[in-house]
Order: sequence, then structure tokens, then C-alpha cells
Amino acid sequence: MEWLMLLIFIGTFLGLLKYQQKPEKVFAVSLLVCLATGLVSADIVLRNVVNPGLVTLVLLVLCSFAFERTSVLRRVSAIMINGSKFQSTFKTLLCTAFASALMSNTAVVASLISTIKKNTLINPGKLLLPVSYAAILGGTLTLVGTSTNLIVNSLLIEQGANSLGFFDFTLIGFSAFLICLLVILSTQHLLPNLEIEKNSTDEYLLEAEVSLASKLIGLTIDDNGLRNLDSLFLVEIVRDARLISPVSPDEIIQARDKLIFTGDISKVLTLQQFDGLTLFAEKDGLLRDNLTEVLIKPDSAVIGKSLKKSGFRARFDAAVVAIRREGAQLSGKLGDIKIQSGDFLVLAVGNDFSARTNLSKNFYILSGHKPENMLSGWRDSLTVFGFLATIACSVIANIALLKCLMFYIAILILSGCLTVNEIKRRFPLEIWMVVLGALTLAKAFETSGVAELLAQQIELVLHGKGTYLALICIFFITLLMTEIITNSAAAALIFPIAYSIALGLGVSPLPFVMAVAFGASGSFISPYGYQTNIMVFNAGNYRLSDFMKFGLPVSIAYSIIVLSMIPVVFPF
Repeated sequence: MEWLMLLIFIGTFLGLLKYQQKPEKVFAVSLLVCLATGLVSADIVLRNVVNPGLVTLVLLVLCSFAFERTSVLRRVSAIMINGSKFQSTFKTLLCTAFASALMSNTAVVASLISTIKKNTLINPGKLLLPVSYAAILGGTLTLVGTSTNLIVNSLLIEQGANSLGFFDFTLIGFSAFLICLLVILSTQHLLPNLEIEKNSTDEYLLEAEVSLASKLIGLTIDDNGLRNLDSLFLVEIVRDARLISPVSPDEIIQARDKLIFTGDISKVLTLQQFDGLTLFAEKDGLLRDNLTEVLIKPDSAVIGKSLKKSGFRARFDAAVVAIRREGAQLSGKLGDIKIQSGDFLVLAVGNDFSARTNLSKNFYILSGHKPENMLSGWRDSLTVFGFLATIACSVIANIALLKCLMFYIAILILSGCLTVNEIKRRFPLEIWMVVLGALTLAKAFETSGVAELLAQQIELVLHGKGTYLALICIFFITLLMTEIITNSAAAALIFPIAYSIALGLGVSPLPFVMAVAFGASGSFISPYGYQTNIMVFNAGNYRLSDFMKFGLPVSIAYSIIVLSMIPVVFPF
């Protein structure tokens, strides 16, 4: 049995090396092999399916679907890049880290990439990689900051231990973040400059009007957070038939201003999060979830007419959300733009749109657009403050996080902040399968006798040499595995070994558990070990050598701080 278990473990490791993008399938095969060979029973597998740590992880991922659509990340990005270069860099890294401590660091980086690439103060090449590292370090601050912490917690609970606390990671993680932040700021100059992309002339033009009662009135563009929107850029303001372009950050918003944006049409609903902003199509009551892109035909009846006078609603049961023209820079109010042959329009369509007989004469219907369904108003506040209240209840009232999250998810669904369809569509099956496979492997380690045998051998090898050496070995093995086979897979694979070593040495397993958790989050010298690194690797056009040169000092500093702090915070 021992040799069979070792073969399965080695096979799992080799499978993760070969199929790095599909760790859930590798762990699924390992689970089935353990089940088929009798190393684990079906009852054990079913019990692992509802492991409290695993269910907590899944619920947190589901919560993040709603949290990502709130205005939090937009508000954070609005306060980051202003002032001097150093101040902006410092604020950006600080905000990224603390946002990552409470929500998915992948979502945080994804939402900031566009803002960073469009800023004119700091070259994006100098900031994208530091932001990824700040998100990784921020994830180590709390139990929910990164999936690796929750995976390790799931495996620990399966061993019969109590769940880790929400702030158990904070002292070590914050110490590592402060030191690594100093290293990042002092070596930022080593990163290459990214060639700035020129503004495209084929982006869609969108219009939003400031209502008389808007809270934006009397505040500047900068104060209102309209400078650094994700994939939308404020290019003009139309005020009393006067065109203001370019728009200064100090420009004060007035009532009835027409704000003209260009950018990604899928981000259009972000503008609804601003109080008193009304989109052009909203005036017709047709801004819906599904948008339709059309191309104007040469013999269309609306050519030469402005959008305001073409009678779109009456003709087609549709309202224009945005417009673009190949090879031309459009300007001015959306309603005053005269339609030309070959114009691209994005329409918010009514129920009668598809039944109209004049569509084929006027349009080529190209595709449907699904705008990102951003939360606004009371739903936005409910999602944000509900999540904070959930964490507070767990920490202050000492109520199990799992129980708190169950009620929070229920509130999100009942209030419409999160839909059942979205849960079905985005259910984190891959993470669930990785953790389930890891839990099963850990149990097979125990039942096969490998865990006990390994513990005895480790005790003989390290006899008289101290447990700290074993801790260092576990940390660096996990760190190396993270760079090779991704963070989640590394944590899942190394945990049973680390736990067995702790038992064999007769010491508390917690220092070794923490070594696995922090080692799995220490991906700084490879773009492939962590999702945020892959994202900025592509966005910043970095080379592998950039990661090595910039990330190695960060990795060294991180390792020294973590290995120094773990035995202090969690004694053997």
C-alpha cells in the first residue's frame, strides 16, 4: 500500500507538471485511482465534498462575483494615480494590497490594468508588475485574501484541527508586505518602459447627462472619480452648446453637462454607479442587459439624419447607446451626430425589435453585446457593507465564517445582487475539484501508512538538527513548486507531507501549515505560478528576464521575513 501511494503521489506531481493549465483534472484522476485501489472509501470522498473549509472557500468565491460588480474597485482606482509619481505608486500598491486582503486579488488586478495602462503620470511598465506583487502580498494578510490560504485551511480542518482565524496570517503577512514594498519601490526603476498605445479612433462614443439633482455637481472630474474609469475615457464635455476638450481633471461638473466617453461598450453600466448620470439610451427606457451591434447600410433611411431626429425608437423599437465610425474621431453630443453609411451603432433594443420588417433594409446585424452587470444604488451598498458585516460577525461575535457566509449569500440572491444563473454559470468547479482531490490524497497518505513512515524517516534524518531546518525545507519546496505548478496545486500537494513531518517531530503542525501557505503565495520570479502574474505578463509585454531581475530581490526579502516570523508567531 505504501509503494502504491507513493506512485500515486509521484504520478500526481508529474501530471501537474505536464498539464499545468488543468490541475483539476489531474487531482480528479488521482482521486479516482485512490478510490479504485481502496486507499479511500466512497464515504470519505463524500465527506470531503462537504468539508467545512472547502464549502467556505466556494461560498467566498460566489460572494466575490457580486463584490466585483460594486463600485469599490472603481472608487479605489479613482484615488490612486494623482500627485507625484512616488505618491501615486505608493497609494496604488497600498490600495491594491488592502483590497486584495478582502476580495479576490485576481479581480483586483483585472480591474486596475486598464486604469494603469491609460494613466499619463507613470509608465505602465513600471507599475503593472509591482501591482501584481502587491496583490499577492495583500492576499497573505487574511484568511480570505487568497485561495491558497483557504485550501490550506480546508486541509487542516480535515485533520481534525480547528479552523484558522481570520487574522492568523496578518502579522506575518503585513511584515512581509512592508519589507517587500520597500524593495519594490527601490528597484522599480529596473523595469522596462511599456510603449504607450495611442488612443484608438475606432472606439465607441457614449454620452451621459448630469441631472439637476446629481451629487456630481460642484465637484471636479478628479474628485468625482471620472478620470480613471475601467476601459472608459472622458474625452469631452458639452455645456450649453460649448465643447470642452480636452477635459481637465480640475474641470467642475455642472448640471445638464453632457459627458462624452469613449471606450469598451461592455463597461457602459459602470456609469450607472454615479449619482445622477443618465445614459443616452436610458431616456427611452431601453437600456437592457443585452445590446445589439449593427452596421448602417448604404441605402438606410436614417443616413444624413441626426440620432435625435432619426426617430430610432419609433422606427426600430431601439435606442442608440453608442456609436463609432471607422477612421474618424467623432465629437459632440450623441444626439447631434449625423448618421453615415458604414457607422457602427450599439442599440438597446425593445421586445418588438426583432419583429420589425425594416431591419434588413437599414442594418447589418453584427452581434449581441453583454454589458457587465454593475451594481448601483442600494444594491451596491448592500453588497459592500453586507460583506464587511459578515466578516465582522465572524471575527467579533466568534460565529463560524461558513454560517455567516450562508446568510450573506442568501441575502445577495434574495436582493437580486447575485442571480442563481450567474452561480450556475460561474461555479468554481476547478477550485472545488483541486481541493477535493487534495483532501482525498491527504487521507490516503494517512490510511496507507505513508504519513507515519514519512514522519519516522524525517525524524531520523533531522535527529539533533532541529525542527527549524525542516520548516525551511518545507517552505522552499512549496515556493519552488508554486513557480512550477501554480500556487493552489503546490499548497494541495505539499500540505500532507508538511503535516506528517510536524507529527513525526512531535511539534505543533501550525508552523509547518503556515510555511506551506506562505510558500504557496510567494510567486515572484515566474509569470506562471500566480494568475495575477500571468495577467500583467501579457498586459505589460514583459519578458521572463524582467520577472527574474525584478522579482528575485522581492522573493529573497519575502522568504527571510516569513521564515523569521513564523516560529515567533507560531512556536513549535
